[in-house]
Amino acid sequence: MAVFVSNIVIEQGFDFDTTFILEDTTTGDYLDLTNYNVESQLRKTYSSNTAYSFTSAITEAEVGNVQISMGSTLTSTIKSGRYVFDVKIISSGGTISKVVEGSALVRPGVTR
Repeated sequence: MAVFVSNIVIEQGFDFDTTFILEDTTTGDYLDLTNYNVESQLRKTYSSNTAYSFTSAITEAEVGNVQISMGSTLTSTIKSGRYVFDVKIISSGGTISKVVEGSALVRPGVTR
């Protein structure tokens, strides 16, 4: 399975959410995520021990929609800078696949 690369911007102290629509790279059809779970984390580097977990959900399984989000309470605790993130799906049989990865820019906010 190919990994989709996407870069995101998170505004410090504000709610963040984005949706990915996943496709089967061999057929071009939507990736059916029925009976899958999803997880996603943000880290300063790939080897960082500190991780910030996104709230992750499959919103429309039949058409491959995955949503990740973070509330303002959490984004306000993340230092501004560049980070990495990924999204993994877990099948009901336990197979784990990375489906999205990329860099994240956490930008400082002005209004507090």
